Amino acid sequence: MKNTRAKFNHVDYLWDDEKAASYGDDQIGLFLYRSNILGADLRITNYGGGNTSCKTFEKDPLTNEEVEVMWVKGSGGDIGTLNRAGIAGLYTGRLRDLKNVYGGLEDEDRMVSLFNHCIYDLDSKAPSIDTPLHGLLPFAHIDHLHPDALIAVAAAENSEQVTKEIWGDTMGWVPWQRPGFDLGLQLEKCLEDNPGIRGIVLGSHGLFTWGDTSYECYMNSLEVIEMASNFIEEKIKEKGIVFGGQKSKSLPKAARLDKAAQLMPLLRGLCSSENRMIGHFTDDPVVMEYINSYDLERLAPMGTSCPDHFLRTKIQPLVLTLDKNDDLSDSDVILKKLEPAFETYRAEYVDYYNTCKKDNSPAVRDANPVIIIYPGVGMFSFAKNKQTTRVASEFYINAINVMRGAEAITSYTSLPRQEAFDIEYWLLEEAKLSRMPKEQPLSRKVALVTGAGGGIGKAIADKLAAEGANVVLTDIAEDRLIAANASYKRDISTYAVCDVTNTGSIAEAYKKACMEFGGVDIVVHSAGLAISKPLEDTTDRDWNILQDILVKGQFNLAKQATAIMRQQGLGGDIISIASKNGLVAGPNNVAYGTAKAAQQHMSRLLAAELGKDKIRVNTVNPDGVIVGSKIWEGAWAEGRAKANGITVEELPAFYAKRNLLHAIITPDDIANGVFSFVGVLDKSTGNIINVDGGMANAFVR
Repeated sequence: MKNTRAKFNHVDYLWDDEKAASYGDDQIGLFLYRSNILGADLRITNYGGGNTSCKTFEKDPLTNEEVEVMWVKGSGGDIGTLNRAGIAGLYTGRLRDLKNVYGGLEDEDRMVSLFNHCIYDLDSKAPSIDTPLHGLLPFAHIDHLHPDALIAVAAAENSEQVTKEIWGDTMGWVPWQRPGFDLGLQLEKCLEDNPGIRGIVLGSHGLFTWGDTSYECYMNSLEVIEMASNFIEEKIKEKGIVFGGQKSKSLPKAARLDKAAQLMPLLRGLCSSENRMIGHFTDDPVVMEYINSYDLERLAPMGTSCPDHFLRTKIQPLVLTLDKNDDLSDSDVILKKLEPAFETYRAEYVDYYNTCKKDNSPAVRDANPVIIIYPGVGMFSFAKNKQTTRVASEFYINAINVMRGAEAITSYTSLPRQEAFDIEYWLLEEAKLSRMPKEQPLSRKVALVTGAGGGIGKAIADKLAAEGANVVLTDIAEDRLIAANASYKRDISTYAVCDVTNTGSIAEAYKKACMEFGGVDIVVHSAGLAISKPLEDTTDRDWNILQDILVKGQFNLAKQATAIMRQQGLGGDIISIASKNGLVAGPNNVAYGTAKAAQQHMSRLLAAELGKDKIRVNTVNPDGVIVGSKIWEGAWAEGRAKANGITVEELPAFYAKRNLLHAIITPDDIANGVFSFVGVLDKSTGNIINVDGGMANAFVR
């Protein structure tokens, strides 16, 4: 094992003999295991890229005869996370029989529908367009991968000659062709013409490798990729420079992040002219080497070569003409500098569409850039959700690696625009998009929630995330935040330690929101504490801390959120979690009740002022949220019990009996109140929703 690992410098050898042995003779299990460890290395293939297969002999349920079945990654899957539910099982013989009815390149779309007639496993995922590429080759285990090094070879000028230089007669080569049945026939012919080869390079596309066992296939793939990687590194050493050398230097790390955070909301607003987008930023060293180079100006407009790349990144990025040292503090000035570049990009994309479209082409899609490059600072990406925009960024890094390698070998070549268009606007690709699940109500929105380390704040964050939002959790207790953040899947949340009494701390929380997701759309001020004392026992400190956290905190949160929302130009929501106590005069509650009343009236004032910006400001008033609420831990519960002449243990029942519905109010109920404002009542502002089971003396009108 140790010696095997030492063979590879450019890929990760992840095969575990003990793990593999646990599958015994289960070839499908070994095929899935191989797929997962290949997908774990982004240098081998990126998220959703490539596909893998194996062939086994199974009993035909209709004839009881042994038949060969091919198991292959289904449409839209990812080999890194592939499982049994994500593969298709097809009769290999029936798939090969399709050669008898294939009518040529114009028949490609019909052939995909015929794959369904070849299904063996009735629980199969829909077969992908690459199915015949695996089925027409005879090998038991096959990998189709998109390694950066191999695509660099595939995208290099004189790719066929370079292939022979690296692997001699052991590798085949086929020119670029759109995936489909005919490409499968070309692979079959390549193998017939070159018996004994270990794999095939697909021009401008990727790699096919195979083996008799899952392990042999895995090792073959790694060895072929390693040979290409070594060849490229030697070429780079010979040249001595990459991308023509460094044209400009990067700003220091801290300055880059400050610039990116300042620019993010403006870029997000511009990229959201048709559909609201979520952002991502990277200043990975690979990115910085490319965007600071002399060759950026030449290479960026050429576009990406591999279909898996440009389907996620668009054919080319937008390169900003802003100087890295420009002062970004005046957003109006910067916006005026940025707008012409975006207008030009959109116009050029529409021209690309109009030039290449066919009579049956789908309608033009969003013309805004996905990848935005800021020399000296870093690379931004924008897409419909965090996973998609992160993956787009990763794919463009793959494209950078491809350009780096191809330029070192000979020179980089991209796909002709018409070929790229035919992939991007392929009717089958459009059909795949139409099958995507309907977006959730808060999809494409970013919510920042204070007091989200637990209790009501965490329940609100949970609800917003469940309805599709990205959430930024803030609290003063980092241990609470770490635990809360761990409850979400990747690409859903982030957290920032935030003291809402400190304007600088609030600014850092918003910076985190901008850096992680591009900006903010929803702000929920749930952080708070409660102090219940009679007037004579209420101290200046009691008064000040309630005013600072509840009132001043709300003021500064709203002030900074409004600045970001105005930069985005997308409107927004500001929600304050106040209390029934702001409407009702009760005993021993002067400091808390006054602060809550101030929160409520501030929301009305802000609603009146910010309506012109499409920023809605509303209030949710809880009451009696005892179970699961942080406020009811300790002195507040004791104070309210004393004020009402009962014990702490009797509080839940007491509060339930005093409301009209006799209902126990939970944090989830408050979260539903917040969602009603941000997910349903999109034409409501300056309003209050009481979530208290019905307290007649707290009726607003």
